[in-house]
Amino acid sequence: MADPIENEAAATYERFVAQRDEIDAGTRMWSSLADFFCTDAVYCDPGWGRIEGREAIREFFERSMAGLTGHGWSSPENWTMVDGHRLISQWDQILGHREDGSPWVVPGLSILYYVGDGQFCYSHDMLNMTHIGQVMRAMEWRPPPEFNAPPRDPNRDVSLPAAWAHLAENPNP
Repeated sequence: MADPIENEAAATYERFVAQRDEIDAGTRMWSSLADFFCTDAVYCDPGWGRIEGREAIREFFERSMAGLTGHGWSSPENWTMVDGHRLISQWDQILGHREDGSPWVVPGLSILYYVGDGQFCYSHDMLNMTHIGQVMRAMEWRPPPEFNAPPRDPNRDVSLPAAWAHLAENPNP
């Protein structure tokens, strides 16, 4: 039988994914995902770098996804594994569809740390940005006016927040 914290982490992540699917469908705002993070959480994005704090994460979601949602982009979940407070997710970044209907796809991974009460303190998304660039060139993608480019020199620190570093050493406190 799974550890109770693992069950709770998995259930929270299922709600997170369901909400992300609603966002992809256009019925929710990206900023609503920030509610799944504690106030001092860290989010590490492959393009935008390290984002610290729930409200900064909220702003990041809206800013980074402007011009992408509603243009055929989505992130369907493939599988999830939970080990204590750690959760690993494999998903696909769908960048739209070819003329034959097949998707332009780049696989991605996320590592999250669950702290309880339906919240994560850390998320690190891994996506091959070179692959993204190749696909975007092949599909001749042009950014819409509302698109925001990531910063040129993002913070690449992927360490856990200081208050939660103990989770890396003791995943089942």
